[in-house]
Order: sequence, then structure tokens, then C-alpha cells
Amino acid sequence: MKKIIALLIISFVFTFSGYAQMKEYVQEGEFGITAGLAHYFGDLNNRGAINRPKVAFGAFFRKQFGNYTAVRLSGNYALLGYSDTYSKNTYDQRRNLSFNSNVFELTVQGDFNFFKFIPSDREHCFTPYATIGVGFFSYDPYAFYQNQKEYLRPLHTEGQTFYKGRKEYGSIAMCFPIGFGVKYAINDNINLSFEITQRFTTTDYLDDVSTTYVGIDKFPSTAGGKSIAGIMQDRSYETGTPIGIEGRQRGFSKQKDQYATAVFGIAFNITSYRCPSAKP
Repeated sequence: MKKIIALLIISFVFTFSGYAQMKEYVQEGEFGITAGLAHYFGDLNNRGAINRPKVAFGAFFRKQFGNYTAVRLSGNYALLGYSDTYSKNTYDQRRNLSFNSNVFELTVQGDFNFFKFIPSDREHCFTPYATIGVGFFSYDPYAFYQNQKEYLRPLHTEGQTFYKGRKEYGSIAMCFPIGFGVKYAINDNINLSFEITQRFTTTDYLDDVSTTYVGIDKFPSTAGGKSIAGIMQDRSYETGTPIGIEGRQRGFSKQKDQYATAVFGIAFNITSYRCPSAKP
């Protein structure tokens, strides 16, 4: 009798073990956070220098469709900024403009793994990937004058709303992120990643600089002298004789502003287990 009971127990253990092995690990998706650096490229950084990175962080949810493709919803924050004082170009140094802006971004992206990615399989726990998508972001450039923060959009520094039909720019624009990254599953539940993504945008006013000067006489004076709008539209007086005469180039309107991020991420897998199909 004891031998029969022992055989039944052994048989049950092996049957359960075989059933468990038939069940398939499936990565349904993941959610995580990112942190790293952001950099701006535009009229104040017109030579693509990477010398003034600022903070960036975000959160995301990724829905997996098989081992190679996924759709990602991301919310990100980046502090962007630059100054003509960082330029090696003499004209830019004389122009003497600067800005900072808080950028809040929401994007939808498609992610495409180069290799099969299965966190539970040590042979498929690493892959490079590419990402491309579309999104919106808010921005509100500001600069400092006498240690006071001055928001630039309401000042209409390039004559928006009153000069030659120039319209006021909005506080929201579209972005088109394109990037590459790598990710590695340290175990069944947690993935680490590093990603560099460039954003092409639909605005040339991320830095409040785009076209030509309108001239100091177009801005009303106050009892104490120049208005704050007149001061902020041409800061060249701080470096010498003012250069901001009407019609002189202030920015380059034919090229939209851009920004990029380089971030590390940690994500937590959402998984399920399924019995594999009997079909080959």
C-alpha cells in the first residue's frame, strides 16, 4: 500500500511539473520611469553644440505586441535653455540673448526591437531598439533681467501682434521623437534601459527667437526709460553698441527648434502565462 501511495505522489509531481513547463511566459507590457539630461538646439545654439545639458525625467507605459514591437505612451519633463554667451560666433556673442523653458511633453511612440526580447529567457534578455512617434509639448520661454524672471511670450519681442502681421506664437506645439536605445532584463520582472531621442518640433519660438528685429522705437517707453519688452528684445547694449535695428537678423525662421534627451530607465514587467498552442 505504501508503495502505491508513493508511486501516486511521484506521478502527481511529475504530471504537475510537466504541465507547468507547458505554460508559456508572455510579456504583456511594462511601466517605468526615466531620468537623465536634455539639450536644446535652435537659434541660440545654431551649431549643434552639446555643452549645456539640463535635467529631464518622465514616466511611461509600454504595451507589447509580440517579442519585437510595442506601443508606448510617455509623459516627460525637460528643462531647456541656452545663452549667446556660450557661442564662439562673434555676432551671437554681441546679440547676447538667452532663455530657459520648462517643457512638458506627452507622446505616443512605436518601439521596434532589433532582437527577440523575452525577459524570462537569459538568451533573449537584451536588445537594441528604435523608436519613432508623435506628441505635443508645452513651453513658456523666460529670461532674467536684474535677477527677475521675465516671461518672453507676452512681451512680443519680435513684434508679434503689432508688426507686419506677425502673429503671437502659442504655448503648445507638436514634436516628432526619433531615437535609439538598448534594454536589458535583469530578471523576469525588471528591465533597465538607456535611450537617446531627438525631437523635431513645429515651432521656431522655443527660445523666443525666430526672425528679425523690429527696432526699439516700436516698443513704448515708460517714465523711467525703456519698457521691459524693449529691453528684452535687444540685449546687445550689454556688450557694446546696440545692434537691434529694424530688419536686422535676430534668428533664422526657416529652421524649427529641436531638443534631445539621453535618459536611463527602469521598468517593471506586466506578464501572463499561457499554454502554448498545439499547432506547430
